[in-house]
Amino acid sequence: AGRAGRTRPGKCFRLYTLETFEKELPESTYPEIIRSNLSSVVISLKKLGVDDIVHFDFMEPPSPESMMRALEMLYFLGAIDEEGDLTDIGSKMADFPVDPHLSRSIIASARHSCLEEVIQIIAMLSVPPPFSRPRYAQKAADKAHKHFASGYGDHLSLLNAYRAYVDCGSKAEFCREHFLSERNMRQAENVRKQLASLARKSSHLESLENGHEKMSDLAWGLTTSIRKAFVEGFFMQCAHLDESGKHYLTVQDQQMVAIHPSSFLQHKAEWVLYHETVVTDRCYMRNATAIPPEMLIEVATKFYHPDRCKLTAHAKKMLRRALPRAKVAN
Repeated sequence: AGRAGRTRPGKCFRLYTLETFEKELPESTYPEIIRSNLSSVVISLKKLGVDDIVHFDFMEPPSPESMMRALEMLYFLGAIDEEGDLTDIGSKMADFPVDPHLSRSIIASARHSCLEEVIQIIAMLSVPPPFSRPRYAQKAADKAHKHFASGYGDHLSLLNAYRAYVDCGSKAEFCREHFLSERNMRQAENVRKQLASLARKSSHLESLENGHEKMSDLAWGLTTSIRKAFVEGFFMQCAHLDESGKHYLTVQDQQMVAIHPSSFLQHKAEWVLYHETVVTDRCYMRNATAIPPEMLIEVATKFYHPDRCKLTAHAKKMLRRALPRAKVAN
C-alpha cells in the first residue's frame, strides 16, 4: 500500500478479509515503547538527569509493569541503587549504546582483564548471525563452522570466528570458504571499533590489549574470565537442567526452554547462560554458553547462594553441591 500507485500504477493485495480489517485488527499498531524492554530507555534518561521516570512526559506512556521490570533489572545489575538513583557503574554503563546486560559485561570485563575479547564477542552478538547455511551446501557449511567451535558454547565460538576473520588475508575469500556472511562480519568489525573507542575514552576502564591469539591458544584462565564477565551481565538469563535431565528451566520465571539447534554447545551442561530466547515450535535459548554453578555463586552471591536464593529445590541441590568449590564465604 505504501508503494503501489505512488510512482507508477500498481495493485495492492491485502492478506485478510474486509471483515477482519474492520472488526479484528486494531486501529493502529501498538507503539514500540509498549512492546520493548525499557531498561535502555530508563538508564539513558537517568544519565540525562531525569530522576522521576514514572511521571516523565512520554508521548506514549509505557505500562507500569514494564517500567517496574526495567527498574528491577537495572537494580539487580547494580546500575541503580535502592532509591532509584544512578550508581557509578550505571553511569559507566550508560556510556555504551548497547543493551544494559551487555554494557554491564563490558564494565566487568575490564576488572577481569578481558576487555578486548568481550567487546569482540558483543560486536558479534550485535549483528545478525554470521554463520550462513545454504540449502545446497549444508554439510559443507557445518564442517566449515566446526573450525570455530568451542566446547564451552556460542560466545567463545563467536570470538574464535571473529579473530580468524580479522587475522585472515583475503576477507572475502575467507568468508566464502567458511560460509560466513561478509556483510555481517564487516558490520561486527565496525561495532567493535565503536565500542573500543568508547572504552578508551572511559578513564575507568583498562586500556585495550592488542593481542590477537587464536582461540585454541587462549589460556583456561582467560576463557574463565570471559565467562565471568558475561555472568555479571546475564546472571538473570541462566537456565539449569530439571530433575529429569532432559529439559532446561530458566531461573527467572521457571520457563521450559531448549538449546537452539544451531548452537555450538553440543553437550548437556548442568547450567547455561543465554543471550536471548526465541519462540518457534518451542522456546529456544540462542547463543548459549556452559557455566559451572560455582561461578554463579561467586559472581551473583545474593541471587545464587543456596541458603538465600529463591530457586527450585533441585537447583538449590546443584548449587549446594558446588558451594565448596566457590570462592565465597559460607
